[in-house]
Parts: sequence; C-alpha cells; structure tokens
Amino acid sequence: MFDGRDFEAAERMIDDWQADIEARAARARELSTRLSRLSARVRSQDELVTVTVGSAGDLTGLELDERIRRRPAAETARLIMATLQAARERLTADVAEVTAQTVGADSATGRAVIASYAGRWGARDV
Repeated sequence: MFDGRDFEAAERMIDDWQADIEARAARARELSTRLSRLSARVRSQDELVTVTVGSAGDLTGLELDERIRRRPAAETARLIMATLQAARERLTADVAEVTAQTVGADSATGRAVIASYAGRWGARDV
C-alpha cells in the first residue's frame, strides 16, 4: 500500500505547508502592526491648512495659518475638506506601499486591504 518513502514525502509536504502558513501569518501580523502606526500629514498648496489623519483615516490634527482669517468661512471649509481628502489619499498610498512590502500588493490579502482603504473615501490612483 504505502512504503516509507511515501510517508516521508507526505511529511515533507505537510511540513512545507505548515511553514508556509506560519510565514503568511507572520507577514499578516507585521502588516497589521505597520498599518496601525501609519499616519499622513498634508499641507494645502497655499500653506493655510495642514491636516493629519491617523491609521484609519480619521482626522487627528488640524492646523490653520493665521492668514486663513481673511478667507470666507465656506472657502476655508472647502480647503479643509480638500486637504483632508489629500491626506487620506496619501495614507492610502502609504498603505499600498506597506502592504506590498509585507504580504504583497497582488496577494488576496493585499488586494483586500488596499481596496478597503481606497473604498473608504474614494482614493484615486493608488
């Protein structure tokens, strides 16, 4: 039925399979750790607004230059929102880079992570 060589080959195959699973799990843990530490900071072109977003794209910092007082409130609001979007897009690009470095951007996990971030706020050209 089975000889010793078949069992040895099966054991090697199982060992290889287990090692691959453990390596993928380690890369996924590294990805999770690195993503949790990400943030992005963007300054508007006119340097009146600076926005920082955390790893989930949430607003964690907002700095307004004193010159912003000379602008209409609606214009200031639009500038803040545009800068926030730019920070989220930078974060998404950083996520794509970290994902590529850890699990691979073309892996199923990598594609899902990148799509998740891009889909949150409609990031372009990741």
